[in-house]
Amino acid sequence: MKLTEAGFILYEKAKRILALYDEARRDIHLLQDTVTGSIHVGASFTIGEYLLPRLLAEFVAQYPQVELQVTIGNTWEIVQKVRKQELNLGLVEGDVTGEDLVITPYMKDELLLVAAPDHPLSAMQQADISKLQHLNWILRESGSGTRAFSDCFLQEHKLEIKRTYVFNSSQGVKEAVTAGLGVAILSRWVVRKELESGTLHNIPLKGIKLTRDFSTIQTMDHSPSMAIERFVQQVMEDAKRLRTNGLG
Repeated sequence: MKLTEAGFILYEKAKRILALYDEARRDIHLLQDTVTGSIHVGASFTIGEYLLPRLLAEFVAQYPQVELQVTIGNTWEIVQKVRKQELNLGLVEGDVTGEDLVITPYMKDELLLVAAPDHPLSAMQQADISKLQHLNWILRESGSGTRAFSDCFLQEHKLEIKRTYVFNSSQGVKEAVTAGLGVAILSRWVVRKELESGTLHNIPLKGIKLTRDFSTIQTMDHSPSMAIERFVQQVMEDAKRLRTNGLG
């Protein structure tokens, strides 16, 4: 089944009508200095589980009339939902491309190589890349931004893998590393508490610092609203505050 020519014309005009309607509502609310409406935000797991809850609490306190809905998935899933306009905004990690998307990096994320405290690498002050040959690796599932970063790291340094274990959550990866199954690369945000408690150990790599971008994504033809604009502004301000405190 496909749209007729008349149906396609109606569809395109209807999108413009709805966009104009949203713009009119936004302008009226701006005159009233009131932010209302609804936002459906999607976030990748690292952002959604470790950064977004605090940000949402601050936003809701400031704009109580905005209705918020959140979807958490891996980076690939969030990008696809944004493309289908099932989400107003996506917050994702790592490299994202697409001419149909507006991609705005807003924060740097530091990634760490972690292992259990009794792992041989944990006794080292720094590890040379050659020490990572023939290890067991704990990885996220395909489609995850963390998995994509780990795959690129392994390929770039031509590391031979002894065995891999794949989990579809950062929590599962952490538990597997803690149990001694292998090593993993995870965001500092994900392992911060475990590093403080000593249940995981960070292994600095000689001459190598691992970073990636956190980015906002929207479709090129997204319909702007005051609520979304204020939320994006809150994301940027939160990132600036974290950088000032040495956390981002």
